[in-house]
Amino acid sequence: MKERKKLPEGDVSSALTRRGFIKATGVVVLGAGAGVAIVGCGSDRTPVCAFTVPPSEGYLLVDTKKCQGCLTCMLACSLVHEGKTSLSLSRIQILQDAFARWPEDVSLEVCRQCVEPVCVLACPTGALTADREFGFVRRVCAERCIGCGRCVQACPQNPSRVLVAADDAFGGRAKSRKCDLCADTPYHWDPAGGGPHGKQACVEVCPVGAIAFTREIPEQSGDAGYGVNLRGAGWAKLGFPTDD
Repeated sequence: MKERKKLPEGDVSSALTRRGFIKATGVVVLGAGAGVAIVGCGSDRTPVCAFTVPPSEGYLLVDTKKCQGCLTCMLACSLVHEGKTSLSLSRIQILQDAFARWPEDVSLEVCRQCVEPVCVLACPTGALTADREFGFVRRVCAERCIGCGRCVQACPQNPSRVLVAADDAFGGRAKSRKCDLCADTPYHWDPAGGGPHGKQACVEVCPVGAIAFTREIPEQSGDAGYGVNLRGAGWAKLGFPTDD
């Protein structure tokens, strides 16, 4: 079993089992040929440095063993970004296998805001950037996106952390979408908004605290850096292991 680092336990009201719960309720220098422009999505499109991608100032960590598979995070994600609840438009994905046993029955997949973002390099129009306005979070500028799907193909994670779908705001044309830590969320509930220095919808709404935000760069190789232990003593009383 992969070793997970221990983090402080969040506020937990109640939890039993997954099914019981549901029933009850640094700068990286890239190749000179890449030509990555670090820009925002507004009028200022002057590159900071043509061949460098600064690391994001924020990352999401998850505890799959703590996740109850309730899909609340997915619905909240699509709501703040799209103004409607749609599992197919969520930037965070929960995969469930009804034939598997705990903890393999649920998989909680989030964008890693990779230090070496191959999706950014793959974008042919510069629509996918490390946006300095929002702490260099890796995000899509819809105005420049042509919906080619190269970012989806380039993403090393399975399933891809980028999705392409029709966008009503652009006449139904295909546009890429990915987690931006709620940096660009037209329907955000907090006037201060999201992003690395704001509030992330999935973190705020998770009823069991299975998603956490950190500014520290996680280990990039393997899954242990992003899959962490968010369970405390209270979860041990409920029968969940807390020492992995």
